[in-house]
Amino acid sequence: MTPLFHCQELAKSFATRKLFQELSISIFPKERIGLIGSNGSGKSTLLKIIAGVETADSGKISLSRGLKIGYVPQASIFPDKTVEEILFEALAEEKQLASYEKDVLVQTWLSKFGFENQEMPANSLSGGWKKRLSLAKELIISPDLLLLDEPTNHLDLEGILWLEKFLVREAPTYLLVSHDRYFLQNTTNKIIEIDHAYPNGVIAVNGSYSKFLENKELFLKGQLETERALNSKAKREEDWLRRSPKARTTKSKSRIDDAHELFEELSEVKQRNKKERVAIDFTASDRKTKKLVTAKNISKNMGEKPLFDHLDFTLSPGTRMGLMGPNGSGKTTFLRLLTGEIAPDQGTIKRADQLKIVYFDQHKAQLPDELTLKEALSPNGDFVNYRGKPIHVNGWCKRFLFSPELLALPIKKFSGGERARIAIANLMLESADLLLLDEPTNDLDIPTLEILEESLLEFPGAVVLITHDRYLLDRICNTFLPLGDINCREQFASYAQWEAHAISSKTPTKPKKEKAPSQAAKKPKMSYKEQREYQEIEGKIAQLEKEIVALNCQLDDPKTLQETCTAIALCEAKMEQLYIRWEELEKKK
Repeated sequence: MTPLFHCQELAKSFATRKLFQELSISIFPKERIGLIGSNGSGKSTLLKIIAGVETADSGKISLSRGLKIGYVPQASIFPDKTVEEILFEALAEEKQLASYEKDVLVQTWLSKFGFENQEMPANSLSGGWKKRLSLAKELIISPDLLLLDEPTNHLDLEGILWLEKFLVREAPTYLLVSHDRYFLQNTTNKIIEIDHAYPNGVIAVNGSYSKFLENKELFLKGQLETERALNSKAKREEDWLRRSPKARTTKSKSRIDDAHELFEELSEVKQRNKKERVAIDFTASDRKTKKLVTAKNISKNMGEKPLFDHLDFTLSPGTRMGLMGPNGSGKTTFLRLLTGEIAPDQGTIKRADQLKIVYFDQHKAQLPDELTLKEALSPNGDFVNYRGKPIHVNGWCKRFLFSPELLALPIKKFSGGERARIAIANLMLESADLLLLDEPTNDLDIPTLEILEESLLEFPGAVVLITHDRYLLDRICNTFLPLGDINCREQFASYAQWEAHAISSKTPTKPKKEKAPSQAAKKPKMSYKEQREYQEIEGKIAQLEKEIVALNCQLDDPKTLQETCTAIALCEAKMEQLYIRWEELEKKK
């Protein structure tokens, strides 16, 4: 099978920073690939290179003829135009489509993504709805390959679950960057990891994310065994070189050359097996208080909207509470109540004397771009004070996998995940009884997430966590407080319990039969024209089904593949509009 995209020995650097080199990957039709790797390994940059937004320093890139690529970046900025206008602009280059076909496509994709108000200004949308519009803007052109950079950012749990199902149903081939492990498990059939631990810096495994983890573990174990075997052989050769005089024989020279090659191979394998880890360890106070925060009967409204009502809870050392609920349900407001920044409308919150609270705010943690790494990590000079001991900034930056050579580099040169590590470094300098974490996982790579999880499990104080990372919630939290449902005041012991409650609460109950009114309300009747239209719809749908069957038979011809796929998509869009219209007329009938 011919790949849609292939790159060979790709290399990319920014100033003195090498992102990757000798990188070779291929993308085939129907592959749903998850691209993972540590922060700063070049995942987002690779997507930009494939999309044509950036160029590689060296290497070869091959694209299949006429390849159409859709690219959804981490953050989307839209002009002052309506969502409908944004989609029409996306179709501007589709010269083969008639205006009515473009109109059908726009209405179809707005409906698929749940946009009820077509006149909504795109620049006024929330982060989650901007993400939906970005996806619609790329999918409407029927791309052969869709590139997604952190697609779950800004989405609440409900939005992430929707996106999982939508991608599997609507996007046949894609490459996505994500650190959401459950999302990777549910949406991919191949994993590619960029890491210096592998030969040529990359490994690709066909199958789910869980299968990738199994294969990765086997590979790394095998590589450690290879290092041990090479080490033993190298010691023997080293002894031989010490004992034997420098011989002139061809055989001895050959053995000396082989020995040097062996030493180089051993050095490379050792370097690959060397694994650096971020050192995350929150500073806890030595408080022995059993109750850090006690809340009784608290309620809070946002304007006329009730966020939560008559809540009771206690935060003690060892409590790790996950706040659950959609965006806008009051999770961040709940954290502000705990800090005392705002007061409840009703009820009381009692805090232990001199309670030390450390609050990670996803927005306030953002650092100015012009700051250097040194100024961001150690704003008060060359030393930081960690647990009462001074640590030089060179040693402090190494704890978070930054080279001292990068200290003079401005923050804007670092990836989102690296900036998140800097924010966590600042968080660790403060001692705490209570950690309040508002989306601390955004942009963090998977190895750093695992270290963060271990650190939170070991933290002796209390933790209140807002995150959309289901894996993190599942592993860390021992109590779950749902917000957004004014009638639910109970807490849950596990993520699975909360999820079961959330699903059951959405199950529609069967409405009670009501007595028919004495005079039925008049229904709008179909006009003669609508009756004719209604009678013709079934035939039109049948004709479109025949066309799709005929077009599917042409998919084997690579010369007309693009045109055939476009024709099929248009037929399906027309059918969907006919079904929608049929339902409208059926109600009148």
